Amino acid sequence: MTTAAVVPGLVRELSAIVRSGQVLDNPAQLQTSAVDGITPRVVVSPGSVGEVAALLKFAHDAGLVVVPAGGFTQQHTGSSPERIDIVLRTDRLDAVEHYDPGDLTIGIGAGASLSRVDNIIAPHHQLFPLDAPLPDSSTIGGALATAAHGPLKHGYGGVRDYCTGIRYVTADGKFAKAGARVVKNVAGYDMMKLLIGSWGTIGVIVGASFKLFPRPRQTRTFLCGYSSLADALKLRDGILQSPLSPMCVELLSPHARVLLSAEKEELQFVWWVLVRAAGSDTLLARYRAELGGAVTDEIIGEAESLAWRRIADFPEAAFRRSHNAMVLRVDVPAQSVDAMVGAAERAAVDNNFVCAVVGRIGLGTLLVSFIPVAVDPPAVIQYVNTVSSVRASLSRDGSAVVLRCPVEVKRHISVWGTSPTDLDCMRVIKRAMDPNDILNRGRFIV
Repeated sequence: MTTAAVVPGLVRELSAIVRSGQVLDNPAQLQTSAVDGITPRVVVSPGSVGEVAALLKFAHDAGLVVVPAGGFTQQHTGSSPERIDIVLRTDRLDAVEHYDPGDLTIGIGAGASLSRVDNIIAPHHQLFPLDAPLPDSSTIGGALATAAHGPLKHGYGGVRDYCTGIRYVTADGKFAKAGARVVKNVAGYDMMKLLIGSWGTIGVIVGASFKLFPRPRQTRTFLCGYSSLADALKLRDGILQSPLSPMCVELLSPHARVLLSAEKEELQFVWWVLVRAAGSDTLLARYRAELGGAVTDEIIGEAESLAWRRIADFPEAAFRRSHNAMVLRVDVPAQSVDAMVGAAERAAVDNNFVCAVVGRIGLGTLLVSFIPVAVDPPAVIQYVNTVSSVRASLSRDGSAVVLRCPVEVKRHISVWGTSPTDLDCMRVIKRAMDPNDILNRGRFIV
């Protein structure tokens, strides 16, 4: 049977399930939902959890591959999917399930954007610290599925730390819950934390609850410049050993500073540490005194907000510079940052890339971009060698995940870079949760 004959039949079947008419098979619409150049057969936007469950049961029984999608902000991350029969968009699942400002909790549908959540809670002077890239497009479900984070991870932890409950649909179409509205101790296997960072491979997240935080009345960012990374890390060590509790402690390498600058400027070989603090005038004066002569400048207000939004959007800045760029998320012990960055810079020079680094240096979580020096695309072997060099520099408790690279490169590198033991564990979970392998086939487990 030809694809032309199959698609109309599939559209009819899905239209009977998703009765609101959100089943798309127009070629132009399908192309906008392509992943790594793979165009789906249909795109479906269910309007309720019941429709999601019915759709997944149909796909499970028919052996159709389903790719869940939110705002499509990280559609290029991970291994290339084997094929895509259905893209399941969650954008219509954006209702507020509960919001209690006095209890500092909110529950909301997976399709709501991060900006929408902020608009809801801001009038109550509350903060949702998930400052992932592209907040107008990034959705709750997508941010959870990818364990996204930004600079605020230093002060507030990752999303696993303040997500209190998840609603999801299993691969065979059953609705389930994990966690609760409020923080509670977990007995047994923690399905909520298992779903966070699972990249839509073991279930489709349809809603979640979160703990919120008081929004600071005022903040200030102190910029500290150094001629070497070693000196910048000495400042970090001093902060970690002090009574100070900043919201963010962020590293910008010389090339990252130029990449994020709104204006063209000559490269200055200065390593920057940005320290964002909140509190009273007295407390902010304490920060200024503790940081001492290291402070080169201070920013507040709109300029401060814009600076942190640019840092959070760092991966996108790399691809605006070059669509042949590669970005790695590297996690190492905080004391190993110096060695890892040195290895990344050497790998960049050896393979004709420019290396730009930003990251939460108090935690050892960094984003490392490799931007081609030449106009012509680098050879695949240059990408392979670069990733291999970075991973060779890591200790056993370090990891380097390729967040994005040219599609043709993915066939030659291990995108995830996990150990054989990790992969064995993930395969067991995948087989238990999705035995027919219909969810994001090929994306995560290889």
